[in-house]
Amino acid sequence: MHKFPVIALLALAVSGCSILRSDYQRPELTIPATWNETAEQSAVASGEDWWRAFQDQRLDSLVEQALSRNNTLGSALLKVRRAQLQAGLARDALFPQLSSGFDAGKSRNLRGDSTTTHSYSFNSSVSWELDLWQRLASAEDAAQLEALASEGDYQAARLTLVGTLGNLYWQVAYLNERIAFSQQSVEDGERTLALVQVQYDSGKASTLELAEARQSLETLRASHQSLLQQRVEQRNALAVLFDGAIPAELDDIQGLQQAILPSVAAGLPASLLGRRPDLQAAELRLRGSLATVDATRADYYPGISLTGALGFASSSLGNVLQNPVATLGSGLTLPFLQWNRMQLNVDIAKVDYQVAAIDFRQTLYEALADVENNLAGRRHYAEQQAMRERALEAANEAERIYRVRYEAGAIDLQSWLSAQETRRNAQITLLENKRDQLLNHIALCQALGGQAE
Repeated sequence: MHKFPVIALLALAVSGCSILRSDYQRPELTIPATWNETAEQSAVASGEDWWRAFQDQRLDSLVEQALSRNNTLGSALLKVRRAQLQAGLARDALFPQLSSGFDAGKSRNLRGDSTTTHSYSFNSSVSWELDLWQRLASAEDAAQLEALASEGDYQAARLTLVGTLGNLYWQVAYLNERIAFSQQSVEDGERTLALVQVQYDSGKASTLELAEARQSLETLRASHQSLLQQRVEQRNALAVLFDGAIPAELDDIQGLQQAILPSVAAGLPASLLGRRPDLQAAELRLRGSLATVDATRADYYPGISLTGALGFASSSLGNVLQNPVATLGSGLTLPFLQWNRMQLNVDIAKVDYQVAAIDFRQTLYEALADVENNLAGRRHYAEQQAMRERALEAANEAERIYRVRYEAGAIDLQSWLSAQETRRNAQITLLENKRDQLLNHIALCQALGGQAE
């Protein structure tokens, strides 16, 4: 007759393990096997250190220093450690909990004789909650998944840091090139003004043309100063990424002439998105939400805990271990009696899971769009480069002809100045195209979670 409760309890435990643990199923997603936009080259680098594909030692050095010194990345790493410790607490709850204490006291009678009495006691207890319904196990799963998601957050922060540094690095390189071009333009403007001044002195140029030449030169000088300020701002933005001394490499950043555009592997599979750390973290948190639903539901099933205590008490410290007192007990809680509260909390946890599922799908689709956009941008920038080069070639020839015709007196100065401006704009747009291709490759690697291979 006494075996029935034990058998019933075991049956409940077995059924609880299967009923209250949900199997995770990834939300339905529509993912193409490959991208609509394709690449035609083969990759030149692989691995997580995708920035090395640029083959720029200064950039490599700056990235390594930033990864070891950046404050934001250090904070993300500490958050990973904290999540791991939280997971340790959840795991510890599955095991018996021990506690012990020692008390000593002294008392004296205030009336009559002044006898002093000493008392000593030592106690130790252990408690263990039987996880029949897998509540503690589900809570541990949720904590472990959050710890793994925090690691994904760290990897995402690492990827963002490298991308930000790369963008600023190539922006500074672009400005260095722009400033060199701008200095040449100022020198061209000075030579133009000198030529117009000679012609004005000889009566071949008007006061208007002399004023136009001066106005053009001052405009070029002002633009040059603006570029210098932009470079200061970009260099300072780079310096913020490092905790402590500013790396010497910031002073040695060159222009874009020697920059190498990494190639992209042909036929990139869409499955590469699976390595994006932000997507991994989002799915881990989705799974964690499901485990939270299980833990919330199990929290309202009967809970059984076993407790035991062992104590010693004596008026003599030497005899404290001679009077042991032991107790053993068990407790049963019935939280399911709060049925309405239970159902509301479970429903809230389910809604949280549904929100996490929608967010995960949206994040994935946005990632797909990012990759498609950057692959399309890579192709379009490459096509534009050839057009920009032809435009610059034509602008150089047109400026040469305008100069010859102006010196011959066939046209006015403004026509030649306009031709110079057209040539400068053609140089700038070609340089911008080179920069945009480098930044596009960084964005593509970020969208893919690493090397585009």
